[in-house]
Amino acid sequence: MAIRYGTEEWVKAACEATNKSQAYKEAAKNWEGDMYFIVEPEGTLKEKIIMYFDLYHGECRAASVVKDEAEKTPAYRFWAPLGIWRQILEKKLDPVQAMMTGKLNLKGDMAQIMRMPKAAVELVNCMLTFETEFPE
Repeated sequence: MAIRYGTEEWVKAACEATNKSQAYKEAAKNWEGDMYFIVEPEGTLKEKIIMYFDLYHGECRAASVVKDEAEKTPAYRFWAPLGIWRQILEKKLDPVQAMMTGKLNLKGDMAQIMRMPKAAVELVNCMLTFETEFPE
């Protein structure tokens, strides 16, 4: 059964999948930094979705949907319209390439991300281990 993208259930499934992935643990063993994935409204999606992930040394320590960006102060904020996130999760767009071309916006230490591009790819791979239903 597909899990609706951007819901609390989806975020928890992504965190759980991340914690089960040996490839992610290895790729992100030196990663430190929590983050927001912000989905901007597009199509039938009328409200912004803010997903919080606390990623630390190859582990997802916490994950949730937050209502207000001021709720937490993550080290990184990634934002893009729903269509870009969907392309990334459908493997039609590489997450690092999306950042480099400005399709996926970033506030945070870009140099840190560029030192560990495999961690970004493996994080996406974790999110592909379960079926996602996207808003149209």
